[in-house]
Amino acid sequence: MMAEDGNLQIGNSNYNGEEEADPENNTMNQPLLKRHRTLSSTPLALVGTKVSHIESLDYEINENDLFKHDWRSRSKAQVFQYIFAKWTLACLVGLLTGLIATLINLAVENIAGYKLLAVGYYIAQDRYLTGLLIFTGANLGLTLVATVLVVVFAPTAAGPGIPEIKAYLNGVDTPNMFGATTMIVKIVGSIGAVAAGLDLGKEGPLVHIGSCIASLLGQGGPDNHRIKWRWLRYFNNDRDRRDLITCGSASGVCAAFRSPVGGVLFALEEVATWWRSALLWRTFFSTAVVVVVLRAFIEICNSGKCGLFGRGGLIMFDVSHVEVRYHAVDIIPVTLIGVFGGILGSLYNHLLHKVLRLYNLINQKGKIHKVLLSLSVSLFTSVCLYGLPFLAECKPCNPSIDEACPTNGRSGNFKQFNCPNGYYNDLATLFLTTNDDAVRNVFSSNTPNEFGMVSLWIYFGLYCILGLITFGIATPSGLFLPIILMGSAYGRMLGTVMGSYTKIDQGLYAVLGAASLMAGSMRMTVSLCVIFLELTNNLLLLPITMFVLLIAKTVGDSFNLSIYEIILHLKGLPFLEANPEPWMRNLTVGELGDAKPPVITLHGVEKVANIVDALRNTTHNAFPVLDGEDVDTGAATELHGLILRAHLVKVLKKRWFLNEKRRTEEWEVREKFTPVELAEREDNFDDVAITSSEMQMYVDLHPLTNTTPYTVVQSMSVAKALVLFRSVGLRHLLVVPKIQASGMSPVIGILTRQDLRAYNILQAFPHLDKHKSGKLR
Repeated sequence: MMAEDGNLQIGNSNYNGEEEADPENNTMNQPLLKRHRTLSSTPLALVGTKVSHIESLDYEINENDLFKHDWRSRSKAQVFQYIFAKWTLACLVGLLTGLIATLINLAVENIAGYKLLAVGYYIAQDRYLTGLLIFTGANLGLTLVATVLVVVFAPTAAGPGIPEIKAYLNGVDTPNMFGATTMIVKIVGSIGAVAAGLDLGKEGPLVHIGSCIASLLGQGGPDNHRIKWRWLRYFNNDRDRRDLITCGSASGVCAAFRSPVGGVLFALEEVATWWRSALLWRTFFSTAVVVVVLRAFIEICNSGKCGLFGRGGLIMFDVSHVEVRYHAVDIIPVTLIGVFGGILGSLYNHLLHKVLRLYNLINQKGKIHKVLLSLSVSLFTSVCLYGLPFLAECKPCNPSIDEACPTNGRSGNFKQFNCPNGYYNDLATLFLTTNDDAVRNVFSSNTPNEFGMVSLWIYFGLYCILGLITFGIATPSGLFLPIILMGSAYGRMLGTVMGSYTKIDQGLYAVLGAASLMAGSMRMTVSLCVIFLELTNNLLLLPITMFVLLIAKTVGDSFNLSIYEIILHLKGLPFLEANPEPWMRNLTVGELGDAKPPVITLHGVEKVANIVDALRNTTHNAFPVLDGEDVDTGAATELHGLILRAHLVKVLKKRWFLNEKRRTEEWEVREKFTPVELAEREDNFDDVAITSSEMQMYVDLHPLTNTTPYTVVQSMSVAKALVLFRSVGLRHLLVVPKIQASGMSPVIGILTRQDLRAYNILQAFPHLDKHKSGKLR
């Protein structure tokens, strides 16, 4: 605990924990809360590949007079209509996500399939150079299409989109992330990038696409062509849009892995900050609809009506026919897989962090550099995938295996490539195929001698390199598949080394390796466990899968943050973590408020000139509204509530002015404003023109003020305030004095998301850092 006299000797270091000399020669008499500068924040972040001004979302219910009247006047039919509309939208989110996921799978499998068939045709004629030119040219063309679309039309479509979705559900408004253009570019770009053979998956983009569908449905379409249906007015707020986007993200995971329960748990564990039971049911309903759609199309495609769609184009590895047996001795290799997964996952996160910083410097040079970077990665990938199989030795086909061997088609477990009849090339089996088929091949069961150790090392080394250099280019990309490819390689290698000493199949070792690396990098456990169970369709894997995931996450957490948290920090998105820093208990919200500029307040009946001045000279998104008057000092004594900037702009645009200083009647407000209008986020003050005579008029702010804002007493710790702020999904938190003295304002300050971020606090209170202050509890 903090010393009673408030003084404590502490060392000094910079934010990264590196020791440095203290110019003020710290002593026991130096106060712990010595402030070096005022609390400040930079509301800028990298969204997609563009630096944008970041605002927070209004998840709090704005309980003003209009809202209360609208809530009281709703009939049972309107309440039923609202509930029915929520379930209808949840159904539509699942339906459309499933259809688009099927479209992407169909396109990828057919485009990549015809490309591989053409390459196989020339390889069968020993025209290897022509095959290389066809393979590389097709991949470069597909990569060019995906990159140009992203760079020119929708920079926010680059990457997986999951970090931005996490930030949005945490309360951060990420501009242009869920628009129609972004969704279309994400769909087409994913098809091009995945079909080009790049080391990326469509799983992350599908999560983003599902979220885009949900957002567009909730707001009635794109911004320029919104549908003004009456029932959609219920969803014209950030709270309901948040719930829809949560359903969309879960539907995207379900569409990627055909895992309905895993999709729900992914949304709960990884992306959602706020959760409740009603949302759980709607999210599960959305994923159930996705599964029905996917199942229907798989049945259609199995009849041969989908071209080269193959076995569904979905990462579905049914090993239910494999007998899973493991004994006490298997605990050693399973533990090793978990440890390796945690170490390699944290190492991958560390190296990817460095690569993304380098790519950011390249991307800042302009659009041409972004395109050239993507094409360079595509060229390197194509040459490696085509050239490395020549290093592998041809292996004889095993006549006891039912599968065709060798094969020259676009898929198959035994690719002939450059080998004579009766032999196959194990590296070509892994490289000259789609990523989904490559994972199927390395996950294949009852094939203990299919892949040589040298080939597995080459496979593992190449995908480690490609996994680092591919993520970060200007194309839609997912992290799931690259990590699965890397993890399955070292899992299969360990299974090969164990040989007859284990009862576990090598294909199952590959599954455990992929699960461990995903847990070591993404730090998910419950959702990953269920996803892999639904993928493998074998409940007997549950105990060892849980064991591997727990070990990998524990080991990974001891080194660094998860990959999505690292990306959030790199982009500068003000994400609030679930657990406050320990030193936050040594700082009160009152002391934090003192580090900010004085709060700007308005009166219940305020002069127009004062409102214009507050809007023009500040960027604040809310202002406390005060009432009452001290007879001695004339200062306000009562906190009436909080009014949003958007509502003040709406008042000025509608010119709801009074000639005298008075309070309005309830009917006057309802005549001028509707709850639907106030739900719209309109805060563009630049196009509002106020005349000099109007400046002297008055506005009654009482009907538009949220009379029940969340407040905390000034003696509350920052740690406790942070938990409240994040749990409820607030945008503003008012700090009130512990004792209301004569002449004292009823509000001391107002805290926002930026004020509660650890980095920003340490800029004003550097001595609170645990690296500097020793053991602060």
